[in-house]
Amino acid sequence: QVQLVESGGGLVQPGGSLKLSCAASGSIFSYAMVWYRQAPGKQREQVAHITLVGSTNYAESVKGRFTISRDNAKNTVYLQMNSLQPEDTAVYYCNTIIPVRFTWGPGTQVTVSS
Repeated sequence: QVQLVESGGGLVQPGGSLKLSCAASGSIFSYAMVWYRQAPGKQREQVAHITLVGSTNYAESVKGRFTISRDNAKNTVYLQMNSLQPEDTAVYYCNTIIPVRFTWGPGTQVTVSS
């Protein structure tokens, strides 16, 4: 079973940037991958999606600010987040599309606050 470990989160001021990484313990090249987030008291939501060949799409709330990418040789998915806003505060996770194929990782906390 592939294990997922997210990293790169932290505390950032509004307007700042972070780059998240999702490292998989096994091959993910045959899967479309997704970054999700879950804010306190809210359901987990899909933020960004990348196909096997690198096509991407984004939730309206992050379009133009976030960029998803993948490095299949490193079994890693990235999320570049720019112009961060307080409403982006959440725990961020990666996985496949739903129904997810892998056990959820621990996530990485992103807090946007002045």
